[in-house]
Amino acid sequence: MNYAETLLPEFDQEMVNTRKVLERIPDDRLDWQAHPKSHTIGWNANHVADLVNWLVESLTKTSLDVAPVGGEPYKFPKLTSRQEILELFDRNVAAARKAITEVKDEDMGSLWTLSQGGKPFFTLPRSAVARGVVNHLIHHRAHLCVYLRLNDIPVPWMYGPSGDE
Repeated sequence: MNYAETLLPEFDQEMVNTRKVLERIPDDRLDWQAHPKSHTIGWNANHVADLVNWLVESLTKTSLDVAPVGGEPYKFPKLTSRQEILELFDRNVAAARKAITEVKDEDMGSLWTLSQGGKPFFTLPRSAVARGVVNHLIHHRAHLCVYLRLNDIPVPWMYGPSGDE
């Protein structure tokens, strides 16, 4: 079994579950936040939609500097509607799925570095970075589920029925 065959079933399931959550994000509550130290619903939804692109970054490049010295910084999305967020998510899912199917098994042990201004945050094997991206997405998806609940919006069924379904 190659790398893509081991990751794609989980990737596909998690992307379906993530889309269900994003579909419930209320356009009129994107600025809502649970606490002054918390990010808004809109920030989290944008981050979730964008995180899928980080699979493309980690599987097709050797590093990413989010603010390279003398270069263009990584552009984090600031979309203002559920529809725009879903469109970005869908584009990123298609691109990530393609990157997963095209990555060579022998490249999954290669080191990948995330940095800012030339200073590394971490360097890990590409396979660990890909798994970390999916885990990070699930983490922020969970924030969105709590935010849905706090706004009396039914949480969707994911691994089984939710308290709302």
